[in-house]
Amino acid sequence: MMQEYRVLVVDDEKEIRDAIEIYLKNEGITVIQAQDGIEAIEKLQSEDIHLIILDIMMPRQDGIATTFQIRQKKEIPIIMLSAKSEDTDKILGLQIGADDYITKPFNPLELIARVKSHLRRYMSFGTYEKEEVINLNGLTLNKEAKEVAVEGEVIKLTPIEYRITELLMTNAGRVFSIDEIYERVWNEPSYNAENTVAVHIRKIREKIEVNPKNPKYVKVVWGIGYKMEKQK
Repeated sequence: MMQEYRVLVVDDEKEIRDAIEIYLKNEGITVIQAQDGIEAIEKLQSEDIHLIILDIMMPRQDGIATTFQIRQKKEIPIIMLSAKSEDTDKILGLQIGADDYITKPFNPLELIARVKSHLRRYMSFGTYEKEEVINLNGLTLNKEAKEVAVEGEVIKLTPIEYRITELLMTNAGRVFSIDEIYERVWNEPSYNAENTVAVHIRKIREKIEVNPKNPKYVKVVWGIGYKMEKQK
């Protein structure tokens, strides 16, 4: 039996919500609509939602405040919609927990591809054929439980943060470029991915490092990319 995906589309413009619903319904995805952040939170409490498409600029409660509120309780994927003039808001959205963003006006095929990619990752999150534990200098990753711990204390990561950490820990000592990280984690070609990857790396550091400005685990290799140090 095929998995039924349910996506919450949050935008104060009904035309945009309806257009997205048409695109996603054609892919067999069920769409629930909300016109602002407050209604989105209400829908999340009453509906089984697998992904959220969330506009940044909305009345009553905007996408930034809504993302922050959602991330207090849920790790569901969030794709933000933004106008080209809202670059600062896009970065802020990623910093507080959004997984991705799409700029308006968007290409329907790009939107569908992004949605499907995040749904696949989210729905497979937590399933592994066998237990495998990696330990790097007190940082532990359990692939079966999809957990990361620092000195035994479990750290709460979003699915994207977990996958970046898993990629770097599984390949400790290897340097990954920003484009490689994006393509391996997001499963799509990398276009202007610097901000997206950098913000997620920063969030990972804030969660796993004692001193994010002098990181023990996630190292930058200037001009090349990022790596995890091998076990000492």
